[in-house]
Amino acid sequence: MHTMINVMELFLVNIVEICTIILESFGVAILVFTAVQCFFHWIKHDFKIRLDLAQGIALSLEFKMGSEVLRTVIVREWEELGILGLTILLRGILTFLIHWEIKHEKEALEKKDCQP
Repeated sequence: MHTMINVMELFLVNIVEICTIILESFGVAILVFTAVQCFFHWIKHDFKIRLDLAQGIALSLEFKMGSEVLRTVIVREWEELGILGLTILLRGILTFLIHWEIKHEKEALEKKDCQP
C-alpha cells in the first residue's frame, strides 16, 4: 500500500511539472510573439503598440501565474511555499499595474480619436 501511494505521488509530481512547463512555455511564447509583432508595428509607425504590448505582457503573466498556482500542489516545505507565495504576489501586482496602464492607455487613445 505504501509503495502504491509513493507511485501515485510521483505520478502527480511528474504531471504537475509537465503542466507547469507547458503553461510557462505558453507565457513565454505569447510574450515573444507580442514583442515581435509590436516591433513590426513600431517600424510601420503604428503608435498603438504600447497598448498591444501591455495586453500581451498581461496575458503572458496570467499564464505564468497559472503555472505558479499549479506548482503549489507539489510544494513540500514552508520555505518553498513562502517563495512561491511571494512570486505569485509579485506577478499579481505586476498584472494589476499592467491592467491599470492598459485602461489608461485605452482612455488616452479614445480621447485622441475623438479630437477633430
